[in-house]
Amino acid sequence: MRAHLGDQLVIESPTTGASRRDGEIVGLHHDDGTPPYDVRWSDTDEVTLVFPGPDAHIRHLEHGQPGTTGGAAQPDTGGAEAVSTVPSSARRPDPGDIGRRVSVERHRQGLSREEAARRARMSSDYLAYLEERPADPTVATLVRLADALGTTVDALRGGGMDLPPGQGHALLHPQLHDLSPDECRALLSTHGVGRVAVSASDGRPAVVPVNYDVVDDAIVFRTAPDSVAAAAAETEVAFEVDHLDEALSQGWSVLAVGPANVVTDPDAVRRLAQHAYTTPWAGGEREMWVSIRPTSLTGRRITPAPR
Repeated sequence: MRAHLGDQLVIESPTTGASRRDGEIVGLHHDDGTPPYDVRWSDTDEVTLVFPGPDAHIRHLEHGQPGTTGGAAQPDTGGAEAVSTVPSSARRPDPGDIGRRVSVERHRQGLSREEAARRARMSSDYLAYLEERPADPTVATLVRLADALGTTVDALRGGGMDLPPGQGHALLHPQLHDLSPDECRALLSTHGVGRVAVSASDGRPAVVPVNYDVVDDAIVFRTAPDSVAAAAAETEVAFEVDHLDEALSQGWSVLAVGPANVVTDPDAVRRLAQHAYTTPWAGGEREMWVSIRPTSLTGRRITPAPR
């Protein structure tokens, strides 16, 4: 099956031959015109990513005649597997969270991609796409996958949002290694949520999550003068940021240690406010800027050990 932009994808009824659904192909993912396609459906005007099944054919724009399915049609449940998508130019090459969870569960079950696809009654091409690219599969697709992999839809979706992170299975052969200062700076990136460790006004230690940015190699965050986080000002503090990949049981953490100071210069405050990626999630009046200049950057990462 090969198509061009503007061609029509037609899904026929397998029993009557009548047209069941059609849409315009508005995006190609391969230069040779092979599936999958971004299709704008005529009945909903929504754009979805489509892997055509055996009951689909192309009506070419220049001919107005159906194309042939050729050897590209894959066994499926009938119709086409479809997932929500964004324009192909904006797609990231990284797998999405659901795809990574599917891949991990498949490997835990010792299943090949072809066998898992057969059990889930879908094409292996679609399963490959799901594991390798960001995707938003339908509920029906997730139900079939969960059944095939011996897990639940909730687990594939990353259920348990209110639970603390790190409750997944540990790697069978984990490897813990130190990160260089440059790696630490890269992971700190430009913004996110980190934790600042301070001595509160009552003398007790406290760890407070804050929205932060990185500006000119300094970690900056906004808070209120009477908040616990404000106790960081004019002291040496520890600031920690981390990431856990529940799907792959991997993660990293970075610890920055250095003096924290209140930013008082009006031009500097204005620049920070303009640069800020987001307002503090906690809300309220939080216009006191605190800057941490790290004198020490250390970090560690957990990955699978080489086999």
